[in-house]
Amino acid sequence: MTRLDKGPGTPAAGAVGAVRTGPADLEEVTRLVRSAGLMDQQPAYYVYKIVFNLLLLSGAWVLFAGLGDSWWQLATAVLLAFCFAQTDLLGHDAGHRQIFRTRKASDVIGYIHGNLLTGVSFGWWVGHHTKHHNFPNHLSLDPDITRRQVIFAGKDRSKRTSTAGRFIVRHQAWMFYVLIMMEGLRLHLSGYVAARKGALKRHKAADLSMLSFHLVAYLAAVFYVLPPGKAVAFIVVHQALFGFYMGLLFAPNHKGLPVRDGEKEELDWITRQVVTSRNLLPSRITQFFYGGLNYQIEHHLFPSMPRRNLHRAQPLIKDYLVSHGLPYVEVRVVRSYLEVADYLGEVSQEVRDLEQRDAVLAQARR
Repeated sequence: MTRLDKGPGTPAAGAVGAVRTGPADLEEVTRLVRSAGLMDQQPAYYVYKIVFNLLLLSGAWVLFAGLGDSWWQLATAVLLAFCFAQTDLLGHDAGHRQIFRTRKASDVIGYIHGNLLTGVSFGWWVGHHTKHHNFPNHLSLDPDITRRQVIFAGKDRSKRTSTAGRFIVRHQAWMFYVLIMMEGLRLHLSGYVAARKGALKRHKAADLSMLSFHLVAYLAAVFYVLPPGKAVAFIVVHQALFGFYMGLLFAPNHKGLPVRDGEKEELDWITRQVVTSRNLLPSRITQFFYGGLNYQIEHHLFPSMPRRNLHRAQPLIKDYLVSHGLPYVEVRVVRSYLEVADYLGEVSQEVRDLEQRDAVLAQARR
């Protein structure tokens, strides 16, 4: 049976509640959003964003070529990590058809920004991310839960039985932020892994060809400009910070909020999206850094809403949800990461308690 598991220490900071006056209705809130023009496309905005981002990314590579054999290239690696993540955010918008409504045009933007420019399979990501949106924070069905080395419920400790896995679970409150530095490498490999598993349903040959082209061009450029030692240092810094930034982008959105499990999904769609999502208090800095993902509740309710419209939609949607008795979690940026760490730490403590109980029971049987 599916249940909504608050989990150990589910954070309440920033939550807003109200007495339910009637069930929230997706069609009703959709009418409100559409009547306000919030689902309208933003072509001029996305032309600006794409051009600006391409100039920034190109400028970073020009700087890399110009600096040549220098340890200052590690600073360029930091800049490129930021550029790669910002580029993938545009791929994210394309995957949700925020830029274009048609699949073909969205695919063109997505494959360019994902496969070619950053080496992340757009084909894999669309399937992966769609499933996440359908089953957020579901312990068995959300791929953003199942692909992590950390666990989000004590009962899942059996999935991490190796020495390394047990160490990670025992210290996952801080290990989570170490492990996300590997996210860049995992994203680069995802397309090849998906192809091997038969999970690339569309454009498999083109997807893998573009991924391989990016990989060869990237390594050729780095090792042509830099000697081997500096080249390796550059790649490590670049990919670790790219992964770290990507991890920071997605960690606050759902981690540490209610989880559930079971074959049957008993939560209605709108409740499922709201109770598992966390917003970050808005500002121009968070809007730019997070690419609109700081409005996670609004994004999960309306994935195809252009990111530019999310800040306008936020007060309307918040008022609607609160008036219908649904929680609305909204916290400051630093607080969100602390809540994630606190939650993971409490899961670790739950695992230790379960292991201690099992040890006592085993001793009693002897």
